[in-house]
Amino acid sequence: MQSLTASDLWTGDFLAEAGLITLDQLNEASELASVWGADLPDVLMARKWVQAEDFYQALAQRFDVELVDLSIHSPDPALLDEESVLSYMQALTIPIAQDGDVTVLATARPGPEAMVFARQNWGKSVRLVIATKADIQKAVQDAFSDRFSHAAVYDLAEQDPTMSAQTVFTPAQIIIAWALITMLAIGMAVDVVGALIVVNVLMTGFYLGNFAFKSALIWAGSTHQSRREQAIESASRLLRDQDLPVYTVLVPMFREPDVLPILANALRQLDYPTSKLDIKIVLEEGDDETYEAALNLGLEGIFEIIRVPPSQPQTKPKACNYALKFARGEYLVIYDAEDKPEPDQLKKVLVAFNRAPDNVACVQCRLNYFNRDENWLTRMFTLDYSLWFDLMLPGLEKLGVPIPLGGTSNHFRMDVLRELHAWDPFNVTEDADLGIRLIQKGYKVRLVASTTFEEANVSQRNWIRQRSRWIKGYMQTFLVHTRRPIHLIKTIGPLGVMGFVFFIGGTMLSGLLNPIFWGIFILWLLTMTTAFDLFFPPILLYLSLFNLLAGNGMFIFITMLAPFRRNWLQLIPYSLTVFWYWVLISIASWKGAWQLITKPFYWEKTTHGLSSQTAIEVSKAQEEQSNF
Repeated sequence: MQSLTASDLWTGDFLAEAGLITLDQLNEASELASVWGADLPDVLMARKWVQAEDFYQALAQRFDVELVDLSIHSPDPALLDEESVLSYMQALTIPIAQDGDVTVLATARPGPEAMVFARQNWGKSVRLVIATKADIQKAVQDAFSDRFSHAAVYDLAEQDPTMSAQTVFTPAQIIIAWALITMLAIGMAVDVVGALIVVNVLMTGFYLGNFAFKSALIWAGSTHQSRREQAIESASRLLRDQDLPVYTVLVPMFREPDVLPILANALRQLDYPTSKLDIKIVLEEGDDETYEAALNLGLEGIFEIIRVPPSQPQTKPKACNYALKFARGEYLVIYDAEDKPEPDQLKKVLVAFNRAPDNVACVQCRLNYFNRDENWLTRMFTLDYSLWFDLMLPGLEKLGVPIPLGGTSNHFRMDVLRELHAWDPFNVTEDADLGIRLIQKGYKVRLVASTTFEEANVSQRNWIRQRSRWIKGYMQTFLVHTRRPIHLIKTIGPLGVMGFVFFIGGTMLSGLLNPIFWGIFILWLLTMTTAFDLFFPPILLYLSLFNLLAGNGMFIFITMLAPFRRNWLQLIPYSLTVFWYWVLISIASWKGAWQLITKPFYWEKTTHGLSSQTAIEVSKAQEEQSNF
């Protein structure tokens, strides 16, 4: 609970006296402001009890100062300092003109705090005018948009080019690929049978290693630190609001107006004081539909809308890099538009950071789906995510292997994120890449047992678009981090390299190779041909059959285990149909490989809001908003 400031108390009394709000509304808004830890004007405008234009007009009249429209009277760029962007956003006060010796300042929060801020930064010769909060935020964004837009795209490529996917294939990688193809061609010209046996041995060894490594992950993940999770949950309840740091929440969106109410409602329910939440809805500049939807939610007083200038590549990491320039939190988390994080997630993450060594720079929470029982695909997707986040990632953490981050609900220390130049805008699976980059730079990732629920794809075609982008990004990540193999071994260790090869490389390579071996097996099974006998000597044949039967059987079995932690036992029978899910993965893998060559930076958009359950969630969110 936080008490209101003197400015808030004065503002509330003035609005009531002016007849813009009732005393009942003032009392209720004051209570909400204390509970949320928010400014009273933000609460009043969020509840739509006072319109922004009426509020700021009334302030101008009360203080007998000018109300300035910054879209018409733009601030003088020479007066704005890039290093002061965060303080401008916090104080909602910026310099806009110089009138002789007097600096004219526009503020959205007139009062003692604004005057102290003004005199500390510009001395006593200042004159205040009123501007809306949205105008001030937009003016600051516009003033630095060119510089920040360039940095969002090229910061990593210019400062640490080896770690950037802007170069898809380095000359060395092209030479190595050419040499391997040449060796294979020469081998087949000299002894086609012997060459194909060698290739078969390598592929069989890869499958056997992949099977063994992932089995070890499942075993390690199933026994992972439940005591630590219980301790974090208990400690999170003891945190005091006044001791909590400012937390930035980025919500990158593109043409997703229909699902925005889900996240807006979920963020309102976070167990965290609103005054210490720096929530930014990140939109592309041309996405007017989502922009209007964000404004119509009535949350413009609490949320800040960042509009990303047009540039290429048009990707989520580029948008996040741009918004990061305006972030003011000590920690940062990314949520997608349809996400529903558990209310205590931020507090659990803070406890995890406080209890971790100083080199822990990121905490990854678990992801799963709120529409898991909608159709066959959502059930399989849920099994996939349960296996990945509930078993495999905990296994990676326990074994000390680099963790490829998920696309949402990863929480970062802001100082480290800026140090590493944030996300790679040229990598379409940017968080997986960042997870590996963190390890190479000497940092670590931890997991916390808090779940964010989102919408599972209900359409196979839409799912393939999403998964092909992920796998293309895994290919980019593998290419980037194998450019310096010796450095990779030194920074993440032999076990880390093995995990990287099998977890990142294995995920993409198995999707590409599976159709070939499935085709050989099916052809042999249907015809009993002896044409393949030369390429499968007895020992190799037995190993191949073991991989095919025992390996796939084991993967089906561990898929059956995946839902046990969440007691979703109704999903277990669907694990027997996982073969078709693997077929879809292979289709997506080949599509991703083709796009890596033809359009490597293309962000294939996943359409959200197709689920009938999403419509229900949106309706619930809108109802709760109206009753809030």
